[in-house]
Amino acid sequence: MNFETALIHAGQAADRQTGSVSVPVYQTSTYKQDGIGRDRGWEYSRTGNPTRKALEDCIAALEGVKYGLAFASGLAAETAVLGGLLKKGDHVVAGDDLYGGTYRLFEKVFRHWGLEISYADSKDPASFKRAMRRSTRLVWVETPTNPLLNITDIAAVAETARKGKALLAVDNTFATPYFQRPAELGADIVVHSSTKYLGGHSDVIGGLLAIKDKCVFEAVKFYQNAAGAVPGPWDAWLTLRGIKTLSVRMKAHEANAFAIAAALSRHPAVSKVYYPGLESHPGHELAGRQMDGCGGMVGFELKGGRPAAESFFRRLKIFSLAESLGGVESLACYPAAMTHAAIPERDRLKRGITAGLVRLSAGIENSDDLLEDLARALK
Repeated sequence: MNFETALIHAGQAADRQTGSVSVPVYQTSTYKQDGIGRDRGWEYSRTGNPTRKALEDCIAALEGVKYGLAFASGLAAETAVLGGLLKKGDHVVAGDDLYGGTYRLFEKVFRHWGLEISYADSKDPASFKRAMRRSTRLVWVETPTNPLLNITDIAAVAETARKGKALLAVDNTFATPYFQRPAELGADIVVHSSTKYLGGHSDVIGGLLAIKDKCVFEAVKFYQNAAGAVPGPWDAWLTLRGIKTLSVRMKAHEANAFAIAAALSRHPAVSKVYYPGLESHPGHELAGRQMDGCGGMVGFELKGGRPAAESFFRRLKIFSLAESLGGVESLACYPAAMTHAAIPERDRLKRGITAGLVRLSAGIENSDDLLEDLARALK
């Protein structure tokens, strides 16, 4: 089954009872059983729900693995990986360019529980190798990264993790399985904030995991049920609805992002542009090898720091200053005070998250309107 067809049909067969081509919303908390120990495959909706199961089967198929799990948010999915697979004293190697909420989860929650965490240069596979220890149980990367759009060599880091007998988890939120399938390159776990491109309409919060190995799946599934951070059936249904149009949306997102990146790279008010589709991007060649496209996210550095950024955001008409990304509408974000505010300023600056950094999520509006909006805001 080709990818575009899988988006519509994977895990989403017509309802057997009615023939409905849309997966029903099973709005129930519990299920009638036929006798003690004789259920019909469903017991309680924290443990499992048919609408959620359709979404879990769908993400597994799209990422090319056997198992999928759905959660109430992307961070709930991340928590289940860490809580379900690791214990006190275990070591995690993470890429240094990552979402601020993930950093906060590592540093403010799990480090207090006894996990040890080291950071490697997201752009340098050898840095991950140097960071490995005997106690390393998990390697965590985002690629493309948030917010600097760095590209991590998944296959190289997967080999390092395998030799160290550690699992590799790859956050594929920015690329989506339409542009990148980390499991094909050696990842053991693929992570998504389905709030973003998979949902695609800025109307639902969710998280998804795609997992290769049965034992890993069962451990994280146990945590999912025990901790209970699962999505309701309506959230699962909304995400499934969004996934159906992923291919057509991602093409439009990418086309707009490329036009925006090209225009920004020529603008005198901009000192640097972060977009892997540009030949000037240091990860351009690697992105061409491991991705089928470069996605809809663009970062750029404004000359003039925060005052210039404040002026820019005030003048925007179509782009909305907002958290999140991946919706059909274009969004602009100020990472230093929004998505990455949890990272101490010294560490933010060290990682390249400066006072002039702006992150754009290109929507699917007409590209001329978006370019005009940016040009006006940059005057």
